[in-house]
Amino acid sequence: MSQMKTLTAGLAAGLAASTLFAGLYGDTPDAKHAWSVHDANRPNPAKITAEPGQPPSDAVVLFDGTSLDNWTSTKPGEPTKWKLADGALESVKGAGYIRTKQEFGDCQLHIEWAAPANVQGVGQGRGNSGVFLMGSYEIQVLDSYETATLPDGKNLNPNYADGQASSVYAENPPLVNACRKPGEWQTYDIVFHQPVWENGKLKYPGSVTVLHNGVLTQDHWEMEGMTTHCRRRPLAPHAAKLPLQLQDHGNPVRFRNIWIREIPSRYANTTHGGPAANEADVMALRKATAAKLFEAVNPGDANKAAALGRILEVVSYDKADAYMNVVGSLRDAYLKELAACDAQKLKDRKGEIIGVRNACNVLIRNKVLPEECTLRAALQRIITEHKLEKK
Repeated sequence: MSQMKTLTAGLAAGLAASTLFAGLYGDTPDAKHAWSVHDANRPNPAKITAEPGQPPSDAVVLFDGTSLDNWTSTKPGEPTKWKLADGALESVKGAGYIRTKQEFGDCQLHIEWAAPANVQGVGQGRGNSGVFLMGSYEIQVLDSYETATLPDGKNLNPNYADGQASSVYAENPPLVNACRKPGEWQTYDIVFHQPVWENGKLKYPGSVTVLHNGVLTQDHWEMEGMTTHCRRRPLAPHAAKLPLQLQDHGNPVRFRNIWIREIPSRYANTTHGGPAANEADVMALRKATAAKLFEAVNPGDANKAAALGRILEVVSYDKADAYMNVVGSLRDAYLKELAACDAQKLKDRKGEIIGVRNACNVLIRNKVLPEECTLRAALQRIITEHKLEKK
């Protein structure tokens, strides 16, 4: 029975130690990462619902087949002349572009479209429209079903590659032609990041990924310029949010099931880390996290190991003098407490002692604590002398 009690106590101590130092076994925060690896303090993602065939619960529904209320003409002061037709939004020749009343920046966009079933014209004259992200970056909408040269050398619908369906117009052709027959509904799922400028200099050119009918046709394409025709138009700074536009090119192209989700900029990703993270923002978040964690530190706690574990977690975020002073006082109190223990008591506390030592190792490896850390050295001496790690 005594052996069982000892085993149970040892397991409990080990579990307590592993829980106490759960946040101090991976790489700690650094200049680009506000959180440690597997950090329990890192916020969890917001929960949404996403049912098959339905807009995600956090999406803005721009057109559901019942109303044009979210849209207006790009012509100042004029309402849109596009029309509702059998639950679809249909372009009207001469009506001009339409735009959303709401403005967006980086986004995930879903849109469905259909070129006219009655095929007329060739090339750019066949089912032509366009999705203009922020009004400046066009993903081409076009009947590109028949574009290949046939074995007899004929081409039923000759056209230039950088103007076909799902191209970044005038810039990058699609990777493949995923077009369905004219009249059939087609889908675009687009992930867009706008260009980023800093002090008048281009920091990131922006990118677009397109899935046409579920097939990848633009693979994180980095923009070279703003959309234009027959010439190259360099990137230039613009507002962080602008309306989405749909093009009237004289063909009765239909649209339906349009929804959009705003997503974080690659340069507003303090909580995610990576090369684009702003170091000042990362440090500010680390300091705020340390301050919040410090509220739970009680230097007078009878459980010195627990208090020491909490303050070591604090300094993994921020090595402010006020925090390091508490580390020093708790270190001294903890080592004094261990010095008063006999061999059996040290053995009973081996899970805790090894846990504190391991936390020190992590902090030393990540240059939070110095290599000559007196706490780690003292604990390692106890572990070695009393064979606490002996199998």
